[in-house]
Amino acid sequence: MSDYLLNESPLSPGVIYRLLSGAVCPRPIAWVSTQDKHGNANLAPFSFFNVASVNPPVLAFSPLLNGSGELKDTVHNLNENAECVVHVGSEALIEALNTTSASLPPGEDEFTLAGLEKADMPGVSVPRIANAPVAFGCKLFDMIRFGDQPLAGTLVLAQVISIHIDDALWDGRHVDMDKLKPVGRLAGSDYIRISDRFAIERPD
Repeated sequence: MSDYLLNESPLSPGVIYRLLSGAVCPRPIAWVSTQDKHGNANLAPFSFFNVASVNPPVLAFSPLLNGSGELKDTVHNLNENAECVVHVGSEALIEALNTTSASLPPGEDEFTLAGLEKADMPGVSVPRIANAPVAFGCKLFDMIRFGDQPLAGTLVLAQVISIHIDDALWDGRHVDMDKLKPVGRLAGSDYIRISDRFAIERPD
């Protein structure tokens, strides 16, 4: 068994990243489209992602600075156009999702790179992925920077103002997980399906 007091025996950011991404899992994947001030679209996946609030509905995701301490295009775009569309990563589109994790120069379109069609999203100027079964149109609620060093995060709080969902997945009360087939992120190159599930009743 090992204990680490980080201010006395610091681990490198790379080691901490591997420890956190390997231990805090599985993580859902936010597949986020944004648009810069010139109308250039960007699409990128983030596995530091969850629901932050229901009333108002707010999603939280955190792009990390790259190894050189530079912001991702997603954050640059949100500073220019405070809107985004958050899609849920699903098994049917996993190859395209992985393709959009590539590092492209600013202004290049990951929709085009991955062969994905765009569609309008109500309430926002940013396009959604046309064949994604679930998408949330959002306006920026807040952003919190945790520093300027490599791998520091920017916590994005995105307030949901519109929802697109395939009627085959949603009966007005429940989302059909077997049809959505969301995927989760593990460490390294590993992902996980939800095909092995179990239920436990919550106590009163």
